Amino acid sequence: MVCIMAKQATPKPTSIPDPGGIHVILIPGYWLGGWAWRDVEPGLRAAGITPHSVTLPGLDGSSTEGLTLQDHIEAVSTLVDSLDGPIVLVGHSGGGAVIQGVLDHDPERIMRAIYVDSGPLIDGASLRPGATDDIVLPSWEELVADNSSIDGMDEAALTMFRQRAVAHPVGVASSPLQLSDDRRLDVPVTVICTSIPSEVLQQMISAGQIPSELLSVRDVRYVDLPTGHWPMFSRAADLAEVLGREIA
Repeated sequence: MVCIMAKQATPKPTSIPDPGGIHVILIPGYWLGGWAWRDVEPGLRAAGITPHSVTLPGLDGSSTEGLTLQDHIEAVSTLVDSLDGPIVLVGHSGGGAVIQGVLDHDPERIMRAIYVDSGPLIDGASLRPGATDDIVLPSWEELVADNSSIDGMDEAALTMFRQRAVAHPVGVASSPLQLSDDRRLDVPVTVICTSIPSEVLQQMISAGQIPSELLSVRDVRYVDLPTGHWPMFSRAADLAEVLGREIA
């Protein structure tokens, strides 16, 4: 598991050689750290893929003051710069905006972007516009009412999630995504649909109900993995299998 801080004026990290290997950078959604991918990692390693499970700034016990979405994007971009070989980005939920920003930053380094119950936004969009305080994990009832299904999660998973959840930095949630390099649209994308069937998702995007640039991406694959919003807890082995197949 990797904890990374926002990019600052420090020397370029030493490259990490991995001859012939594929690196997958795993970005969790709100309230989570790299620990959320713990049960997914073994399946990826068994497939010959090197996972990098990331805990983003402000979710690692550090201050959230002044943090923006760009800080999270720059932190992951620094990790990308430190790796040799092919790289795949995986973003779950709110982590989707992070990997989209990283993809825009350096599209030539990324071989595929995978969105887990998530998807790319449009330029200028933010996930929680107008939010004024760090976002604390709501009750399960509130999450379900907000279409964040907890299906498939047992009591142990729910307890662990509740105990380890960290308030998400308000500046990250409220700041707009800034995109500038249209080459990102040439990078293949996989959308793993867990709480919304892929057919329904595509209909919602086509109808303009979801602000997504998926219609402009030139190579998109949709994969259905029916469960709740957190498949790394409810169907970890199956998620690892799907990720391995899409990465390969």
